[in-house]
Amino acid sequence: MNAPDHNTAAKHLREWWASPPRSGLQRLIIPWEYRHIRVFGVMRIAGGIVAAGIGAFILSYGAYGWAAFFLGVGAANLAVGYWEITIARSAAARA
Repeated sequence: MNAPDHNTAAKHLREWWASPPRSGLQRLIIPWEYRHIRVFGVMRIAGGIVAAGIGAFILSYGAYGWAAFFLGVGAANLAVGYWEITIARSAAARA
């Protein structure tokens, strides 16, 4: 009648994803990345600078499609890196 629920994988995944506790859009960040968010933010900014540099270099050769791709990747990395650094800064201020 009351069969035990042996499907605990989803429950454990939700518990893993919920630690450490975060709110709002911060839940989109992977937990092990959130635990070291300042390092990942700096790495994303460095990667964004490299990608934007590659995009500018490719743009000088007139390959506009590839240049747009690398400039877009660079802009996205810079934006997410800045967001993660902002989260790390606000978390440190609360502690």
